[in-house]
Amino acid sequence: MSHILIADDDAIQLDLRKSIIEGLGHEVSTSLSVCQTMRKLQARTADLVIIDLRFPNAEGTPDSREGLELIRRIRELSRDVPLLVLSGWPDDLDGHPEARLVTRVMLKPVHSAALVQTVRELVV
Repeated sequence: MSHILIADDDAIQLDLRKSIIEGLGHEVSTSLSVCQTMRKLQARTADLVIIDLRFPNAEGTPDSREGLELIRRIRELSRDVPLLVLSGWPDDLDGHPEARLVTRVMLKPVHSAALVQTVRELVV
């Protein structure tokens, strides 16, 4: 059984993805913020990290810079963990050096079957 961490500021989407991935037999942790994600990764390694790109900034506005920072911080902890970005705005990643640090990007909304297939490909 693999440990998968999913980070998104949308609790409904987190619960949905958690249920889908747990159905594959994996252990799933969830996080609603960048800080919470980093705390969880420091406490326990993951076999796959799935993140949203836009998290609320200090003013509470969704901001892709928060996700870019999260990508950098994840890579500082682990160069090898597969990192899957789910985003409705994948262009926010284009042209940034963080794009090279990501294993795969999927456009939201992500269909369950596509998520299942991708998790199977990334978790060996």
